[in-house]
Amino acid sequence: MSKDRTIGMWLYNNGGGDKIGKKIIKKLQDRDIETINDVRLHDCIAKNSHIYLDDLKVDKLDLMFSYNAGQQTQYQMYLYQALNRVIPMINSYDSFALTEDKFHTSFVLRNNGIATADYKLCHRDNGDALKKIIKKWDKMVYKPTDGWGGVGLTKIESEANLDMLMPFLNQMDLRYFYVERFIKYDNTDFRIDIVDGQFIGCYGRKASGSDWRTNITAGGSVFMREAPPEAIKLAIDACKVCGVDIGGVDIIYDIEKEEYLVLEVNGIPAFATPEQEKQGLNFNDKKIDLIVDMIDRKTSK
Repeated sequence: MSKDRTIGMWLYNNGGGDKIGKKIIKKLQDRDIETINDVRLHDCIAKNSHIYLDDLKVDKLDLMFSYNAGQQTQYQMYLYQALNRVIPMINSYDSFALTEDKFHTSFVLRNNGIATADYKLCHRDNGDALKKIIKKWDKMVYKPTDGWGGVGLTKIESEANLDMLMPFLNQMDLRYFYVERFIKYDNTDFRIDIVDGQFIGCYGRKASGSDWRTNITAGGSVFMREAPPEAIKLAIDACKVCGVDIGGVDIIYDIEKEEYLVLEVNGIPAFATPEQEKQGLNFNDKKIDLIVDMIDRKTSK
């Protein structure tokens, strides 16, 4: 049988991603779906009505599966948006762009009844608003709206801390400041993976020493953890609200409010690395199967 469907894929290669990609390609081949691998939008050129990668008309593919967080460029994302106007994408550009911005994600989640940390966004010239909120919250966390991996997170524990921080923030020429109420929690979180509205797996992350950040790049560590049903439902609902086909939802338990909160929805959650698989994180095959099912469904003619 000839393959009448062709998709493009750009998947990260580090941390075992190359082997994941080969498994996806093989399973798609078994369904007579051809995969053109390593379609990097950064290397494409748009001309008239087409987006070219060498001689390949990327806009004529049946679907584009873009899954690489570490090598994104502004140009790549610009073409991502254009390409999604004419062919299906996983994730869609709109959902990808939403989850790349912490304020917009929290804003949409809260407006759809999903519990998040209390937040405030204010213009850079409105420092008085931040002083009022630190008095109300006692502690808060400054977050770059487009940051990842815990980079730039700063805990502010007093008005004096805020006064010291403001000159540095002003030097960065930011247009606005985004802060969240500091949540009292046990310095661990849940990372819950969802694909196509279905629960894939969960693991925990734990902050290192006296640090409060659970991010791996900030020194946090991964441990095996079962997700309670209410946290799984919260993760599924958060992905649905954000419109992501694939999502990794970071959830913590607010000790004071006695409820689970969504901290972040990640639109490109990594597969378990070979080292993590040795620890017992065995959700990769299930995740691959559901992604292949979804590609099959979205490209059916």
